[in-house]
Amino acid sequence: MEPCNTPAHDPLFVHLRLHSEFSIEDGITRIDDVVAAAAADGQPALGIADLGNLFGMVKHYKGCRAKGIKPIIATDTWITNEGDRGKPFRVMLICRHREGYRQLCELLSRAYVENKHHGRAEIRREWLNAGTASGLICLSGASAGDIAAALAAGNLKSATTLAKDWAERFPRQLLC
Repeated sequence: MEPCNTPAHDPLFVHLRLHSEFSIEDGITRIDDVVAAAAADGQPALGIADLGNLFGMVKHYKGCRAKGIKPIIATDTWITNEGDRGKPFRVMLICRHREGYRQLCELLSRAYVENKHHGRAEIRREWLNAGTASGLICLSGASAGDIAAALAAGNLKSATTLAKDWAERFPRQLLC
């Protein structure tokens, strides 16, 4: 992938892990309101990452484009915890481009069809590889991710192994 050819300037704030009204469990933010606020604030881009779905993607995309804002499409995604199915991990998957969006749709559809647990559609870690996720960027699930869980348990070796595994599944890529 070629490096971004964007001019160097002071970094601007961009929301990425924003749960909207379409994030069934925990979202209350209305897409129209947040797009208007981002436009008023001069934000160049705006991402929504609803929990386990892309239901608000079209509304978000159209709203951002109408205001001259780059829409960032993502999901805050459940990842199966094989050690304790009742406590899945989370990561955020961001679409790099159209192919990434297709891949994310396929992964979420597969999770809803093949791997629901207590009503949650969970993606299995082994589904995320160069063939199925090359168009995606993965961000750690912060405190809800597997790396954080290993660190909280005092297991630095496991956290390091998990971080290396994620880095191999998602080599460093730029979002342009």
